[in-house]
Amino acid sequence: MARRLRFNGTGSGGTGCPSVHEDLDSREVIVHGPPLTDPKDVAQLQHLSEGEVAVVVPRDLLVDWTPKGDGTRQARIIGLDEFEDLFRTFKHTAWRLEMRQRYASDETTDTYRQFLETGAAQWDPDDPYCELIRSQTAQGKRVERVRIVDQPPTTGQLYLLDNAKRNSALGEDIRNLWRADAERLYQLPAEDFWLFDSRLVALLRFDDDDQLVDVELITEPAEVVRYSVIRDAAWHHAVPYKDFAAGLAE
Repeated sequence: MARRLRFNGTGSGGTGCPSVHEDLDSREVIVHGPPLTDPKDVAQLQHLSEGEVAVVVPRDLLVDWTPKGDGTRQARIIGLDEFEDLFRTFKHTAWRLEMRQRYASDETTDTYRQFLETGAAQWDPDDPYCELIRSQTAQGKRVERVRIVDQPPTTGQLYLLDNAKRNSALGEDIRNLWRADAERLYQLPAEDFWLFDSRLVALLRFDDDDQLVDVELITEPAEVVRYSVIRDAAWHHAVPYKDFAAGLAE
């Protein structure tokens, strides 16, 4: 069975080589880079076994991107009230990546039932979430999302595309990206998260039934940088939701 590898980061000005990956299950670290080929250099290496290849990487690559400690960072789980407070206390930006095909909590709402029946929902522009986000964007703060969409889109993804009309009216900037493009252009992780002020990550953890179970708060600088890189890649390639919806209608 193939390993579950996570891209941690790269050196060489971001050209992709050398790079560091991490095995999410074994916690092993995989480094790739230009091979050491000069026979005089190779002859100086100790314990280089048959089949092994030596690669050359900058010291900064290992300092910046290899896991720190013993690889068993204690997860900090926060309650939903504390998670909600993050939307009141962020200073500049709140950015979301939505990777899932469905969210079970959506399917219990009246708006979801309306969408199934009519293809559109009657959104309440004054519910507590709307009031909170509107108050934040009115201060010049940015709230942004990238939503990954399958081809063809799932019902839940079409529902959220309809939802984007309401949320954009609150001042959110919502964009979409085909999953195939996300996988081809940049290997985005199968994780949903919020990134606040490029300073902390709220990783949303779901069960097998697509129910939100809990939220893990991540403040480790190297991890925050990794999620920031994911944000930049997704945002660069994503399409404003109106353009994306217009493409679906063609």
